[in-house]
Amino acid sequence: MRALIIGSTGAIGSALTECLRSGGWEVTSLSRSGDGLDVTDEASIAAAAGRLSGEFDLIFDATGALEIDGNGPEKALAQIESQAMAAQFALNAIGPALLLKHLHPFLPRDRRAVFATLSARVGSIGDNRLGGWISYRASKAALNQVVRTASIEIARKWPEAIVVALHPGTVKSELTQAYLGRHPAVTPEEAAGNLVSVMDGLTPENTGGFFAWDGKVVSW
Repeated sequence: MRALIIGSTGAIGSALTECLRSGGWEVTSLSRSGDGLDVTDEASIAAAAGRLSGEFDLIFDATGALEIDGNGPEKALAQIESQAMAAQFALNAIGPALLLKHLHPFLPRDRRAVFATLSARVGSIGDNRLGGWISYRASKAALNQVVRTASIEIARKWPEAIVVALHPGTVKSELTQAYLGRHPAVTPEEAAGNLVSVMDGLTPENTGGFFAWDGKVVSW
């Protein structure tokens, strides 16, 4: 079994890489720091895709960020800044869309395969009861629509493919430390194990879905 992990040096990406390798997977990893892959730069993605060969039973996008260039999530409408919002969309929605564009051809057509990307429960419109975090929420909601739409097109030629958005839960890392508060959080290793378990249980009928770390469907 072959896997491709994008964002492999991040907390979840690195833990997922180790989890899969310990399970006998052959893992190819890509990252900005290690390979110069910048998901906000399509030329960078195309170049990385050009260096790949063969098929991957799993392509996992572990990129994304809550805080970009020192700009944290807004607490009120008055804090919205156009450039900060654009940066959220570039990294959390457009980046994964470009990854889907360039990497889905590496999925095998004759057997089950998974393309998964990290989303977040706060991107759920139906589950939003607190408000705030407008740019981040909106970018993840956009990502969910990208996944849903892409899954429909991909299924026409890759009938066994499973294209999904996954919510990993609240994960302890340097990037999330300031926002954990009293929320229960898991280690990256626990999150990776949970995500692998969820993906193992998915079938092609689940393509286009949005699932949490415990396998439960998350409201759009």
